Amino acid sequence: MKMKSMLALPLMAALCACASAGKEGEPVNVMLDATQRNAGRIGQATLSPADGKTYMTVFISGAPQGTTRPLRLYTYIYQGACASPDARPAYELNDTAVTHRNRQVGAGWSLYKVAPVPLATLRAGDYSIVLRTSPADGNYDIFCGAIH
Repeated sequence: MKMKSMLALPLMAALCACASAGKEGEPVNVMLDATQRNAGRIGQATLSPADGKTYMTVFISGAPQGTTRPLRLYTYIYQGACASPDARPAYELNDTAVTHRNRQVGAGWSLYKVAPVPLATLRAGDYSIVLRTSPADGNYDIFCGAIH
């Protein structure tokens, strides 16, 4: 009986890991952690694969006080973790930097981006999403989240 329990533990752990990772071809949610400059805020990016690209829908609860309105945020995908990203972004997603105010929800902002890379590539590597204020607002990183 004890042997069965010992064998069941690794199997359950493997099943849980597979379930949380999401299936290939399905959207992936990335929790965006606020930086110290934007403490107390929350964010999430939903990444969806299509046509060899990654479509990104981002929701954030807010930006630092004093940030110019309409809110303009720059979006990057870096190789590396949030704590130690590469010096240069792997992908700059800044054809437009305008966000959309979520009036029906009551608060927060949304933005929509397309990365010219398959989602499977981003998930297989060590990549992170970074949201940054505009140069006029100090060019500060305000959110970061690891893509898994």
